[in-house]
Amino acid sequence: MIPITPLNAKSIEFIQAKIDNKTKPVGALGALEPLALQLALITDQRHQKSSDFNRSGFSHSNLKSSGQISINNPAMLVFAGDHGINDNNVSIAPSAVTKQMVLNFLQGGAAINCFCQSNVIALTVVDCGILQPISTDEVPQISDGVMNNVTFIEQRLGAGTNDFSVESAMSITQVEQGFDYARQLINTQIDQGAEILLLGEMGIANTSSAAALMSALTLFSVPECVGRGTGITDEQLEKKITLIESALQRVKVSENNFENLTQDEVISLLSELGGFEIVQMVSAILSAATASIPVVIDGFIVSVAALVAQRLDKNVANYLIFSHVSQENAHQILLEELISAQTFNESSSQPLLNLGLRLGEGTGAALALPLIKASASFYNNMASFESAGVTV
Repeated sequence: MIPITPLNAKSIEFIQAKIDNKTKPVGALGALEPLALQLALITDQRHQKSSDFNRSGFSHSNLKSSGQISINNPAMLVFAGDHGINDNNVSIAPSAVTKQMVLNFLQGGAAINCFCQSNVIALTVVDCGILQPISTDEVPQISDGVMNNVTFIEQRLGAGTNDFSVESAMSITQVEQGFDYARQLINTQIDQGAEILLLGEMGIANTSSAAALMSALTLFSVPECVGRGTGITDEQLEKKITLIESALQRVKVSENNFENLTQDEVISLLSELGGFEIVQMVSAILSAATASIPVVIDGFIVSVAALVAQRLDKNVANYLIFSHVSQENAHQILLEELISAQTFNESSSQPLLNLGLRLGEGTGAALALPLIKASASFYNNMASFESAGVTV
């Protein structure tokens, strides 16, 4: 893995002064102000990359320093995969629903389609390993991988993961392949002009995998990390907790050593407990941050992917924008963990929305994009006291 470049701390004072000198009281735009600082720092970092910056063969020579925040061509990537843990009935829905929802995405009928359309976001759906692949007979209208303005990509690592309560979810080789797939995908998105990425997911029972990874990589207990996901019963909730605790015992997770894990040990935990879509999201986050591209994080599952990425490279945290806090029990404490790792601002950033969302798909990320654009707009276009002739 290529190390992620830290944001340039020397630029913070200049950028903050520019924000404070806009025609408004200091801090009057609330959460939009630290967001503007973050976006400006990331854009500044990207502009400092040499014109021949190359990540697996793609040259991003179109980057030019302008002193303006640049987040053009937003791209939404929704990663889908199935989970063997669902053989234990830990979700209200059968695993077949994952494929059904992927087909719904391709037919333009899901919430994420609506939100991407209304916010002019390019949508790509990635099959990372649902149980049954999509056949051409099921999507006869698809042409060159595009259907209803949705790009569909197959990057399958298998037909669903193994049941991680009794065996490794996947092999290290599958993790490495997933990292390669996502790295190439992100490089393609950037080469096509994307300057901000939004991540979403689809996978029945993926909250189980996410909860297991969260508990393994933090001091939080399994009950603190487990929620009701799609709305499971009390009995299913208890079973879910028991299965995850059994898995953590199987992989000999110690609550005292997560901060000292090596990259290889984090990768091992990902292979033991992860999902195919989570693996590819981890790599997508790392790859985007390596190229100094901001990543808008959706809900609980994407936030866990961000946690894994942060454990692999601590500098990734400053490139993450947290779209919302969801109704999943563990999401709030997980966000606090991730936000505490950010270093660009003395006052903590915060999730942009709190709407009671619990859908996933990238919906929260898509809904947050107008606020992110507004933050960039005030930074780029709002007059300063001096230019406006305003004295205070």
